[in-house]
Formats: sequence, C-alpha cells, structure tokens
Amino acid sequence: MLIVGIGSFFGGMLRYYLSTIIKGVCHQGFPWGTLAVNLLGCFVFGLMFAIFHRWGSSHSSWCLLLTTGVCGGFTTFSTFANESMQMLQGGNIMGFASYVVASILIGLVLIALGYWIVG
Repeated sequence: MLIVGIGSFFGGMLRYYLSTIIKGVCHQGFPWGTLAVNLLGCFVFGLMFAIFHRWGSSHSSWCLLLTTGVCGGFTTFSTFANESMQMLQGGNIMGFASYVVASILIGLVLIALGYWIVG
C-alpha cells in the first residue's frame, strides 16, 4: 500500500503540473490538459504493463509503484483503459462492452446527479 501511495503522490503532482502547463498553452474552450494527461497515461501504462508482463514481474513492487501508483495517480483513465484491453484480449466482448458503457454512461449520470444534489 505504501508503494502505491508513494507512486500515486508523484503521479498526482505530475498530472497537476503537466495539465497546468498545457492549459496555459492551449485554447481554453476544450480540456486539452486533461485529454493529454489521460492519453499519455494510457500510453505509458501500456508500455510499462507490457514490459513488466514480458519480464514475468507484473506483480512486482516496481510494477505496482509505476503502474498502479504513478500512472494511477497521474490518471485513473489509464487503469480503466488497461482493464478494458485485458477483457478484449481475453475474448470477453460482453464484459468489455458492459464495462465501457457502464463506466462512461453511469459516470456521466452520477456526475450530473452530484451537480443536481448540490444545486
């Protein structure tokens, strides 16, 4: 848990720093910072997970620190994308479709519900 927490701390700081820089450079009408962080996080998570998996160390402390910790703190979207990819690779098309649709649609509904409750 401590390893993941340390990685998450650094990932969160990196997310804030990079997102702030991108927001300052790009047009303000679109969330470019968040998009860039999410997409970069997915790419880096994919690279790291594949490397650790290839080495047979996908449950090592380094893997936890860098994927679940740093990438998870950087963006949880990377974890969502990786879990979706694992379902696709495993042939679980229904699980994949259900997870993606539920995550996006229900997530949006819950965001709207939160806004509605607060007023």
